Amino acid sequence: MAKSINRPKVTLACPECKERNYITTKHRVNQRERIEFKKYCPRCREHTLHKETR
Repeated sequence: MAKSINRPKVTLACPECKERNYITTKHRVNQRERIEFKKYCPRCREHTLHKETR
């Protein structure tokens, strides 16, 4: 199955320690602004709000 051009890969980074921990995809048409998820950061050893990086 071919990959969709409307779902680019984005990297999520922890704003506290600046480590890039997760890679995910997002739908380009439906999610135009940067996405944020509450994920576990192994360096901080707690759940923090991870934001999309460029």
